[in-house]
Amino acid sequence: MATMSLSRAGRTIFAAVAALAFIGIAAAEARPGKGSSMGSRGDRTYSAPPSTATAPNSAAPVERSMTRPDASPGMAAQRPAGAQPGGMFSRPGFLGGLLGAGLLGMLFGAGFFGGLGSLTAILGLVLQAALIVGVIMLAVRFFRSRQAPAMAGAAAGAGAGAGAMARSSTDFATGGANAPGRGGSGPVAPSAAGPTDTVGIGPDDYDAFEQNLKAVNAAWDAEDLAALRGLATPEMVSYFAEELAQNAGRGLHDRVSDVTLLQGDLAEAWREGRTDYATVAMRFSLVNAMVERAGGTVVEGNADVAQEVTELWTFRRETPGGWMLSAIQQA
Repeated sequence: MATMSLSRAGRTIFAAVAALAFIGIAAAEARPGKGSSMGSRGDRTYSAPPSTATAPNSAAPVERSMTRPDASPGMAAQRPAGAQPGGMFSRPGFLGGLLGAGLLGMLFGAGFFGGLGSLTAILGLVLQAALIVGVIMLAVRFFRSRQAPAMAGAAAGAGAGAGAMARSSTDFATGGANAPGRGGSGPVAPSAAGPTDTVGIGPDDYDAFEQNLKAVNAAWDAEDLAALRGLATPEMVSYFAEELAQNAGRGLHDRVSDVTLLQGDLAEAWREGRTDYATVAMRFSLVNAMVERAGGTVVEGNADVAQEVTELWTFRRETPGGWMLSAIQQA
């Protein structure tokens, strides 16, 4: 009887873990970078870029980078917030405890659930799983409810006729005199005190940033790594290649189309030796959906309705040379 109870508890925990994994996939971001913050910004990799009119809130810290936090005096000496050394099995909480205990139980011949101790402990883990599932479901519903008005507003703005959104290089730099919410009252400064620019970013640079935004998304949609190598640093291409391989392994294709820059401004631009950097905030719309490769069924996102995204993209160039995407941060 005890064996039967343990087996049922084990199946319950397995179902809870499967539910967590499913919700994690359903709520995951798509598009290049998958809604995470990654890449390198030179000596400022672990320093937050200044706020701008386009991205008034603090940017999310870089979570994944090949630049070590202690690689230069200009960087923070500590690991960025949220980063955990050692991978999944060193993380605290439900999944780390469950997987660690389960694997130890298997290694020592007690079965997957042998390392969990007693039935009481197992039931406690089941309760944790249920609570986590409930919290995640509430969070997913909350963010979806917030996205719905934004999507409706974007659709209404798109039908307002020509002139609803200026897209010249100058308007990219200033935030757009005719941008939604500006009331056409004239140019808006990129930030309260103005951006720090020791490079001298001009109209041609803003054109290059906008074109890179569209080209990276087009190459991502086409799963064209050769094209991405001409648009982004080797570090960013390695992250993109890994994400595309994961999608393919799941039998999915992340489709992106109709990328349109709505508003953008410069956060900061600086020079390190012969390398120029520029971090720009961009609010853009796109149609994004994860679909099954066999049959084209949408499993995430919406293949018909555009969504708005605000991100900070950092570009770098070796003088002389062109701008390459080197980091993406969430606003």
